[in-house]
Order: sequence, then C-alpha cells, then structure tokens
Amino acid sequence: MGASAESTVYTNENCIGCNKCISVCPVLTANYAVEQDGENRIVVDGDACINCGACFDACEHDARSFRDDTERFFEDLKRGEKISLLLAPAFLANYPREYASVLGGLKKMGVNHIISVSFGADITTWGYIKYITEHNFTGGISQPCPAVVSYIEKYVPELLPKLIPIHSPLMCGAIYVKKYMKLPDKLAFISPCIAKKHEIEDRNTYGYVSYNVTFDHLMEYVRKNNIRGEDVSDEIEYGLGSIYPMPGGLKENVYWFCGEEVFIRQIEGEKHMYEFLEDYKERVLKGRELPFMVDALNCANGCVYGTAIEPAKAQGDDNLYALQEIKERSKRKGRNHPFAKGLSPKQRLKKLNSQFAKLDINDFIRQYSDHSKENKIKQPDGAELDAIFRSMEKRTEQEKKVNCSACGYETCEKMAIAIHNGCNTKSNCIHYMKNMIEIEKETAETLSAEMQEKNEIIEQRNRQISSLVESVARDFELLDKSIHEMAAGNTSNAEESTGINVLMMDVMEFSGELKEALGGIEVLTKSLQQNNEEITNVADETNLLSLNASIEAARAGSAGRGFAIIAENIKKLADFSKEMAEESEGNQEKIGSAVEMLLRKAEQLIEIIDSVNRRVTSLAAATEEIAAATAEVGEVSERLKERMGELVQ
Repeated sequence: MGASAESTVYTNENCIGCNKCISVCPVLTANYAVEQDGENRIVVDGDACINCGACFDACEHDARSFRDDTERFFEDLKRGEKISLLLAPAFLANYPREYASVLGGLKKMGVNHIISVSFGADITTWGYIKYITEHNFTGGISQPCPAVVSYIEKYVPELLPKLIPIHSPLMCGAIYVKKYMKLPDKLAFISPCIAKKHEIEDRNTYGYVSYNVTFDHLMEYVRKNNIRGEDVSDEIEYGLGSIYPMPGGLKENVYWFCGEEVFIRQIEGEKHMYEFLEDYKERVLKGRELPFMVDALNCANGCVYGTAIEPAKAQGDDNLYALQEIKERSKRKGRNHPFAKGLSPKQRLKKLNSQFAKLDINDFIRQYSDHSKENKIKQPDGAELDAIFRSMEKRTEQEKKVNCSACGYETCEKMAIAIHNGCNTKSNCIHYMKNMIEIEKETAETLSAEMQEKNEIIEQRNRQISSLVESVARDFELLDKSIHEMAAGNTSNAEESTGINVLMMDVMEFSGELKEALGGIEVLTKSLQQNNEEITNVADETNLLSLNASIEAARAGSAGRGFAIIAENIKKLADFSKEMAEESEGNQEKIGSAVEMLLRKAEQLIEIIDSVNRRVTSLAAATEEIAAATAEVGEVSERLKERMGELVQ
C-alpha cells in the first residue's frame, strides 16, 4: 500500500470509518480499512488512488484532504524565482469579480506572464481534429482529464491505444509557451483539479509545469495575506477553448468545426465515467462500432466544478452562468476568426488550421504508460473466494449475495476481493458481525447458565465457609485465651525463678558464713586439744612430783630442801592448771556460742531450702499448666489447619 502521508489525497483526523468513501471510489484497492489508535479509519493508498475526488463529495465528515504546490509556489515567488502562470478558464467563471484584482496581486508579487489555458484548449481541439482525420482514429478517448488518464493507465490498459495521443489543454499551453514563445520561466497552473498534480509530475509531460496551484488553496492564501493589485487579465486571445471546463465543452468545440453529424459520446461523473470505461473496453475488444470520439470528464459538472474549487463555489449554478457568458463572448468574433458564428463548420476548421499552421503537431503528441502491473488487483480463484466467504460465515449462496453495501462495496463478492487484496477485513462486514453477535449471544447465554450454576455452588461454599469461619472464630477465642494463660504462666514462672535466684543467693551467703563459723570451731577445737594436752602433761608432771615427794618423804631428813622445791613447782603447776582451766572454760564458751550460731544458721538454711522447695513446686505446677496450654494450642492449630485446607479445596 502506498504511504498515505505522501498521497495527493489523504485521510485526515476527522475520519470515523463510515465506508462512504469506499462506496463511491472507482478503484477497489484505493481505500484501506485500518485500525489506528483503537479507531476504525479508511486511509488512502497513494499508489492506487487516481485523485478523482469522489470521496470529497461523499464524505460528510470532511475527512479527506489533498496536497498541492501552493505553498511552494509562493515561497519560490518570494525568493525571486521567475514564474509565469497558466490560468484555467474555470478561474474566471468561479471568480468573475475577484479575477482581475487577484491576478494583479500575483503580478505585483513577481509573476511574469499570465496565459489562459483556453488558448491551450484551442490547440488541443486543433490537434484532436487533425490527428483523428489524418489517422482515421475513430473511437478515441479525450484526455484533458488526468483522473481518466490515470485510471486507464493503471486499471484498463486495454484502452491505452484508444487514448487520443494529444496533450491536454494545460500541457498544450505549456508547450506553446516553452517552444514557441521561448519563455524560460517556471510555469504554475492555477487549477480547479486535484489530479493535475499527477499530470504535471508524469514523466510523459517532461516537467513543463512546476506547480499545481489549486483554486481552493490559492484563494485561502490570497485572503489570508490580502493579495490584491491593479486589475490584470490574461495575455493571449483565445476562442471556444474557454468552454472546455463545462460538461460537453470539448464535444461542442468539435461540433463547431466538424458539424453535429459526427457522433461524440459524452460521459461525465465519477461513478458513470469508470463504469463506462469498463464497458467501452469490452466494446473495443469485441470490435463493435465506436463513436467519432469520447468526450470524457471525471467531474459530473465539468472542470468548472472541479475537485479543487472552494466548497462554497460548488453550490448552485453561478459558475455555469458565468461560463455561458464567456462562451458567448468567445463566439462574437469577426468573420476572419475560426470561432465566428456566421461561418460553417468547414470554414471554421479551415481558419483553425490556418491559425495554427505554424505549429508542428508532433510537438503536442504525447505518450502514455502502462502502470497496470504495479496496480493489478488480484482476483481470487474459486477456492480462494470460497475460503474467504467461509471465514466471513457466508456459506450459502444467499449469504454470499446479501449485497447490503454497508461495507462500502456494491456486492459481497467485491468485499471478498478487497479482503483478498488486503485492503479490508471481514470485521467490516455487517453480516459477519451480526453472525458473530449471535454466536457471542449464544456463548453469553451458555456462560450465563454456567455462571448461575457456579454461583449456586459458590453460595453453597459460602455457607460452608461461613460455618467454618464461625468455628474458626471460636477456636481463635480459645487460642487467644490459652495464649493469655501461657503469658500469665510465663510471667509467674519468671517471678518464681527470680525468687529462687534471690534465695539461692541467700543460701550461698549462708554457706559462706557457715564455712567461716566451722573454721572458727576448728581453730577453737585445736586450741582446746592443745590445752588439754598441756594439762595432761602438767598432770603427769604433778603425778611424777608427787611420786618423787613420796619417795623423798620416805627418806626423811636431809631432803628438806627438796621438799621446798617440789612444793614450789607444785604451786606453779597448780597455778598453770588453773590458768589452763580458765582458758579452757573460755574456749568452751566460745565453742558454745559458735555452735549456737551454727544451729541458728542451720535453721535459716532449712527455712530457705523449704522456701526453695515451695517455689520449685510452684514452678513445676506452672510449667505443667504451660505444657497443657501448649498442647491445647497445638490442637487448635491442627484444627485450624484442617479447616483452612477445607476452605482452599
């Protein structure tokens, strides 16, 4: 598909995909149904389009626009480019009051010459009649209309030999200016026609014309920039070529010179024109009788209501009345003029040939190109067509011939061909979409029934879930209670453990004191033992002294002094024994006190141990309670696990 951004005619942002453009387009593949940004749109294939403008007339949304060379023309003019104008005769008919001042404004901007294409039309008429009569070229198709030429070159190449090989009025005028006036300027065509851009860019027109400046865009620019000047008119006198823009204008020119005895087939209008060409092809190929020539125009009301005029000018018949006045002026010539009223067709033709005797007809001969291969519309075979219809849910002959035209095509078969060529999709077929809706409806009903059944199951499950949730809530209450009990038990255990710790510190302190007391007792015991030994020794000595004293007493007499010494020692011994006894008594008192203290400490130890035992007993009980609570928590958790498993299933 040609890029729409480069097309002369293109789709703008107003398109809503209504298919009206498809319904009027003579080319099946010139419009592509696409989806852009989530919206259906019909875009133009620039390669396939013949710029006939039918879509502009049909579209109620102003969704089609066109490109011309107006901006480039004014930019080049401002830069000082040497440019002359070729002026379409329809310009005067469309703007009889503004015509002269607008041309004056263009002159003021730097336009060099202004030449009416009506003069070029006179050359075209001369060329047609000369070529037809000299070559016995009957049945030829006129070619002033570039949309008609483009259609034949792209889609009906069988008629290329029937296109009269004489340039259009525009190109005849351009050739005259270039070759006979020797004018080096660039040429701009002030044009009522979108399709003229295709003609001036055709390789067979040799670049004689540089700009297609349409009425619509020109006058928009003129009014926006207030382009006005002293009144100016075209520079070359012309004849009946001025009526070429009206329907049958060429036919009337030929009648003027050849008489009305010749049969000229006149055909206009975007729809009828291209249907006629298809029929005419069959007539030519079958060798059937043909007219003297075919006067063919794309626009139903001629070029005076061309595709590129302002929309406001397309309303009413004012343009035709203005053109009629131009026509009458063209006929009010002197008898020496080929367009004079008082002459016979034969006399006029003689004068026409005399007027253009210095022209070489070969300068105005043109060639045509066969573009049918690159624009060939693929025709599906029977199997391919059936496959497309099946994909569209069209299985019966009746379904294949619904022909509602909602898709834009006249028949279901043409829609299928468009799908085969990739320029449309089955989703644009209302029959297909209707079937899809029915299928979706049935599917929706089935889904609805399934959903209802599932809803009942869900409601039942919800009830089960509600019951389980209530049960779970109760278990959670029990779990919460157990947790609080565990927390309280743990707090109690902590307090008991703290108390035991304090008591054990007391036990440790007591043990230290007891150890110290026992150490004192041990020292006192050793001291008492030593004292006892000394006392024993003293007693032994006393006994020995007593023995000795007994022995000495037995001897008597001279032993008197010995008794005195013994008596002294016994005294000392008695004194020492007394001291020892006293000291032993004191030690015994100390031992008694120590023992009493030891007993008291022992009692304290017993009490402490008893307290520890009680606390240990309490701690054990608390531990048992915690263990029981923990077991209960485990049971609750297990039940929760089972019930949550039921919820998941």
